[in-house]
Amino acid sequence: MDLSDPKPNKARQTGRKRKGRGVGAGQGKTGGRGQNGQKQRFSIKRGFEGGQTPLYRRIPKLRGQTNKAQNIGIFRKEYAVLNVSQLNRFAEGSEVTPQVLLESGLVAKLRDGIKILSDGELEHKLTVKAHAFSKSAREKIEAAGGTVEVIGW
Repeated sequence: MDLSDPKPNKARQTGRKRKGRGVGAGQGKTGGRGQNGQKQRFSIKRGFEGGQTPLYRRIPKLRGQTNKAQNIGIFRKEYAVLNVSQLNRFAEGSEVTPQVLLESGLVAKLRDGIKILSDGELEHKLTVKAHAFSKSAREKIEAAGGTVEVIGW
């Protein structure tokens, strides 16, 4: 088979089964539903668990989007995070801003801002401007002789 010799799909050519049209038709009498029982008599609604309280009624409700609703709150910020050790690629004394981080490829998207976390060590002094810093990240940058500046939108 190649692209110059297409043939129709055999599965698409077969017609639908006409169930319940007599014993001679092959799918007559019970129509493929078996002998007895609930599934043979009528359709069961989706989610029915045999009288047990179904899953969609057992789980707790989250009505609307509030600040308490399992960390999907309306005031939640989603930062693009960066570790202190990743800042070592910049030259000593340079200024690291969100725009510089985007251009260097350390951050793919700004999201709600940049947050600097404290994993690793900083080897030289830098001026770091970001939207948020962890307490220990701030201490590490200042211990290396750098400065920290919190910026807003």
